[in-house]
Amino acid sequence: MAQTPRRTRRGGRSARQGRSRNIITAPYITRNIPCYDILGAESLEIIEANAETILHETGIEFRGDPEVLKIWKQAGADIQGERVRIPKGLAHNLCATAPASFTQHARNPARNVEIGGNSTVFAPVYGSPFVHDLDGGRRYGTLEDFHNFTRLAYLSPYLHHSGGTLCEPVDVDMATRHLDMIYSHIRYSDKAFMGSVTSEQNAKDTLAMAALVFGQEFITANTVLTSLINANSPLVFDATMLGALKTYARANQACIISPFILAGAMSPVTPAAVLAQALAEAMAGIALAQLIRPGAPVIFGAFVSSISMQSGAPTFGTPESSMLIMGAAQLARRLNVPFRSGGSFCAAKLPDAQAAQESANSLISTLLAGVNFVLHAAGWLEGGLVSSYEKFVMDTDQLGMMHVLARGIAVDAEAQAMDAIREVGPGGHFLGCAHTQAHFKTAFYNSAIADNNAFEQWQAEGSKDAMQRANALWKRQLAEYQPPPLDEATDEALKDFMARRKSGNSDS
Repeated sequence: MAQTPRRTRRGGRSARQGRSRNIITAPYITRNIPCYDILGAESLEIIEANAETILHETGIEFRGDPEVLKIWKQAGADIQGERVRIPKGLAHNLCATAPASFTQHARNPARNVEIGGNSTVFAPVYGSPFVHDLDGGRRYGTLEDFHNFTRLAYLSPYLHHSGGTLCEPVDVDMATRHLDMIYSHIRYSDKAFMGSVTSEQNAKDTLAMAALVFGQEFITANTVLTSLINANSPLVFDATMLGALKTYARANQACIISPFILAGAMSPVTPAAVLAQALAEAMAGIALAQLIRPGAPVIFGAFVSSISMQSGAPTFGTPESSMLIMGAAQLARRLNVPFRSGGSFCAAKLPDAQAAQESANSLISTLLAGVNFVLHAAGWLEGGLVSSYEKFVMDTDQLGMMHVLARGIAVDAEAQAMDAIREVGPGGHFLGCAHTQAHFKTAFYNSAIADNNAFEQWQAEGSKDAMQRANALWKRQLAEYQPPPLDEATDEALKDFMARRKSGNSDS
């Protein structure tokens, strides 16, 4: 039995808010609806065979890391320079030791998340250099912006995970800002969070800070970090990502092995070719993690979309993107590992109608595909260049709707409501019947953003659009925010570690 991490407190504010508004307090989604399978068995077998051919004939470049090349050579791969050609079947067989699902522990055990199987975990936007709100417009992100997005993610009952680089805080030293970002996740939230991958040393720093929170013995036996390892598509892993992958895999911490593909630029344009390349890249990274530590938790990631053939800019919310998400999800299930993809993607510059349309298309496809870990579930704007305050809360409202959709249709006696039909009979109405009175508070999703009032009432209240209502909502949430408790000794230990690392006096 896993130990309970030390120095934890149960923060209940967001859970209470969830109960008061929509009665949704689950730490993650357990889907009761089937996954949509877009590909038949024969098509899947063709794509898998093509992925094996890519690995065997073309190969993958593992750049700047002689240790990784040595590991692959010992495993039986053909090494020519930094090009690794993997015999057919080898990568797939190595992937077999990866767990089909795993628990990522949060410092509040009530917020642990299950990644894999029929679970879906929503995490916020990641990696944006800019932020945007209706008052200040588009600007570079700051550490205070980072803290604010951590707080907003903590407050939402529909985000199950604190995420990682919520925005890039350019007002703090680039060499040590990873310390500030990890501390923000620990101090201002008690949800699970992601580790730094910008260098091998930064990954080691993340592990050291996690040990101060959970205890070294606990993190040796349990997964407390999930971190994003991007392939440099097409068919390249660079030294930075490899250093982080090795560090986390050896420590039994989860890695999302994620090809980053914009079809037409980083892969061929056809979905079948994109899927074969994505599978080849993901299998190569997953297999490497298993060579480093058999049984290390991994997630098959697939950031897959297309580009505008007129401008070359990324496009989102398209039918091609939906097909790629659904196809890659099937491939991950056949590989028997958790899957990461999807989110609330858009190319819009404002949280406007384009943003809503593209994000809704992306998000519904994500849920129907059966994605297990959903990065960029809230706040993504302008193709990921911007973390938006307004869109963050607009997206979390949509995430609440996905919780309801994932429940499916209940058919127990209470849901059948035959007594209500008998009570009302022909020609009546159900507003006052006992069944409606018992369920009216929780029967339907109650949006925090949408305005469903009469035109006259909407006009009397200022004729506000969704962006303006979202602007008021995130400000109110931050004004009411209270941080979850954090043990004072743990807090001081974290601050001391950060101070020593920033001064260059740490021996970690």
